[in-house]
Amino acid sequence: MIPLFYPYTHAKRRILKEIKDTLHSRWWGQGPKVDRFEKVFGKVFGYKYPLFVNSGTSALELAYHLIGLKNRDEVIVPILNCTAGQMGLLRRRVKIVFADIEIDSFNIDPGDVEQKITQKTKAIVAVHLGGIPVSEKIYQLGKKYKIPVITDAAQHHVATRGNYICYSFQAIKHITTCDGGMLILTNRKEYVRAKLLRWFGIDRELKARKNYQAWERRTMTLDVKEAGYKYQPTDIDACFGLAALPDLKKVIRHRQQLVREYSKRLRVLPQVKSIAGGSAWLYGIMCENRDSLADYLKSNGVECNLIHLRNDIYTVFGGKRLNLPNMNFIEPRYLYLPLNNCITMKDVGTVCAKIAEFYRAPPRTLTKTDSLKL
Repeated sequence: MIPLFYPYTHAKRRILKEIKDTLHSRWWGQGPKVDRFEKVFGKVFGYKYPLFVNSGTSALELAYHLIGLKNRDEVIVPILNCTAGQMGLLRRRVKIVFADIEIDSFNIDPGDVEQKITQKTKAIVAVHLGGIPVSEKIYQLGKKYKIPVITDAAQHHVATRGNYICYSFQAIKHITTCDGGMLILTNRKEYVRAKLLRWFGIDRELKARKNYQAWERRTMTLDVKEAGYKYQPTDIDACFGLAALPDLKKVIRHRQQLVREYSKRLRVLPQVKSIAGGSAWLYGIMCENRDSLADYLKSNGVECNLIHLRNDIYTVFGGKRLNLPNMNFIEPRYLYLPLNNCITMKDVGTVCAKIAEFYRAPPRTLTKTDSLKL
């Protein structure tokens, strides 16, 4: 079976070396390696205020907290995305406004976003879906209407922009810390606040200076002024990140080579259109007879999946398809093919051969006006 996803395992020896070092220390939880990973990540990406957390979702929720989102505020998000990012909005009783997507990238559509901005709009969430960079127009809209843009770069492990940038290091991302994330802040004041919020609102640095004692001669050694979260990572997590980060450029380069090979081989099939690029985390296609093709691929040893469904059909988000023309068009047509650092050019050739084999019938080119079969 050619796997759809596979964790990055090539840094295994360095990971084990880092973990052995940590296991021989007193720091298994959050300790010096967390600090070290933040510094190295910041240097590689050019960020001044990176904050390592225990998941990409935690990074998003910290961003929501820092913005101060509350009941009846509105936040515009893409209709096609991982549901995890929106759960924190639901808990804050925020009104989620789903925007349509661009057909050529599956990313949030700036034109639809602008139409949905109101006086209640407090943030826009821009997702680099599959590693394809979101349109620059989204950031222009944020500046024009003075609305913060939260950039969800969970699937895009390169430097990007935004008022708040959130990365994920979940198991199958470009590089992984098994699970983890990074929140990038743009000013020191919010960075200091986020650092406290990461660990219950407690100042860990002050606590260390006080030798981890909660009292000193009947006086508190530190105070807690804001209710925080348990979002801190561990030094074990940091071991994975420190070991894999030096390989990141190589990881992305390999995936981009696979994307180019897919695109070259599938270009001759008028029934298939490639949806991929950027840092190449996913390789998507729009295709005819999607469900039958998926069944055929699986029966021939090729994993494939939709990965994300449109969020509006989940009960928790309303359970009703909205009138979003582009999403409606791609819904019965999109599919993701295997893309990871354990597959080879030969594997890509095998997948493409099976797709070509499936479309032996006379070809027909996709058009946007095709009737939907939902």
